[in-house]
Amino acid sequence: MMANPPRRPQNPMDAAEALFRKRLSKPAVPAVERPALPEAKELVTIKLDSAVIEHFQKDGPGWQDRINEVLRAAVAIDTGE
Repeated sequence: MMANPPRRPQNPMDAAEALFRKRLSKPAVPAVERPALPEAKELVTIKLDSAVIEHFQKDGPGWQDRINEVLRAAVAIDTGE
């Protein structure tokens, strides 16, 4: 038996567990909710049918804005605006 055992674990599994334990001991910082600016656009990923994309792209640039206009109109109908 060693008089002074090493401070760091020699076993890789023990070393990994020691690192994991350190991560768990720190409290998680809550995400900051920032109010969205009116009319601000957010970058999102959405899956659409190919036919839908082709329909909006056939008139050239601005197709994403056209999709946004249609969705905005659908929301206005749904909410009664």
